[in-house]
Amino acid sequence: MFSFVLHIFACNMKSPQIHSHCVYNHTFLSTGAFYAALVDSFRLGISTIHYIIKKDREAIWKTLAPFHMPVPTTEMLLATSNEFYQKWNFPNCVGSLMEKKIRLKCPSNSGSMYYNYKHYYSVVLQGLADARHRVIAIDVGAYGKQSDGGIFRHSSLYQLLSSNNFNMPNAKITNTRRCGTSVCDTKG
Repeated sequence: MFSFVLHIFACNMKSPQIHSHCVYNHTFLSTGAFYAALVDSFRLGISTIHYIIKKDREAIWKTLAPFHMPVPTTEMLLATSNEFYQKWNFPNCVGSLMEKKIRLKCPSNSGSMYYNYKHYYSVVLQGLADARHRVIAIDVGAYGKQSDGGIFRHSSLYQLLSSNNFNMPNAKITNTRRCGTSVCDTKG
């Protein structure tokens, strides 16, 4: 695994200390350590650690996202729609939308933006899954206080749908009114 991640960095980073960056990121991601702990371990400033980890995560996303979470094409969504119909008897469904509130400490100077109706601070992860429960689109970082509809309305998925850029397939059953639909589960 380490050599695979090192290869990712080698392809996407221009830093001469690629191996060191890989070690910092591996430690951060595998242990969940705070930046302050990494500062003590690697004897670097907290802003340096933050910068390195941020750039490295961007490199990982840039490299792996096209393979593991490509932009859904019309063919992919049509296959998903067929799968929803065959497996769940739900016609013209291109995905199941799920939101998860992740508990966190109150961020500095955030007021009540992250405070949700369950009386704790959270950030929201939203995902669109296919009929086999594989995530095909994500949106990360909505405020915990937002409603499910508000989160969806401000998501990149909604922007694509409203601008007709989501490659939505045509409906196969003629008595339906929409081209496609998605199932929503709003449990937090």
